[in-house]
Amino acid sequence: MGSPEYIKIVEAIKSKITSEEIKPGDAIQSENLLCDEFNVSRMTVRKGLAVLVNEGYIYSIPGKGNYVCEPNLDSYTLHFDEMMASDKKGEEIRLIEVNVVKPSYEVGFNLEIPENKHVIVVKRVFLSDGQVKAYDVKYIPYYRGIPIVEKEIRYATFPEMVAKKNSIFAMTKKLKIKAISAKDEISQILDVMEGDAVLVVEQKLLDEKDHPIGWGSMYFAGDDSGLEAVASFD
Repeated sequence: MGSPEYIKIVEAIKSKITSEEIKPGDAIQSENLLCDEFNVSRMTVRKGLAVLVNEGYIYSIPGKGNYVCEPNLDSYTLHFDEMMASDKKGEEIRLIEVNVVKPSYEVGFNLEIPENKHVIVVKRVFLSDGQVKAYDVKYIPYYRGIPIVEKEIRYATFPEMVAKKNSIFAMTKKLKIKAISAKDEISQILDVMEGDAVLVVEQKLLDEKDHPIGWGSMYFAGDDSGLEAVASFD
């Protein structure tokens, strides 16, 4: 499976920034020029730009354009790519459930919603050569009229899942990384013994008012889980 088109845009612009072809404060190409260069739609370009904003490479000024950020040498940023995009053959993302359900206590608590409020649950597995490497579960508050398009959700990042109601540029993401003992559904899907250690990356998306708009976890099995995290200067 090749990388999605918007990831190619992300990597191309990152390369220009890290090689100093474009420097802090410089404007990057307009959306129209990026559409022409990569032969993609404006929506695809905006998805790529949103990733770069979220990772701290660029910032956006409404009505003017996008600019390269100044590096912040006083802090480290952990970048986590939940899609594990790769050019390797034999890798696949499989959607196993999209549903509208009532939230459990844990889901309601993390999303700060009442128990009678419905949520969209999205479950996916990430496979390599037919073996499940990760199990992904996301919860999003359901609002009447929200389209649930399974084809789009399959390859969507978490921020993209809620972007129809919220601006990706205004979102923040909080991560928690921990280890748990596998049991029930997790052990079955990851094909591990109950009690085996499983790595969990818990994500919470917040809007501009710091209110939760999405919550979920990704579970990784075994030593070769495919999880890669890089701490780097912003």
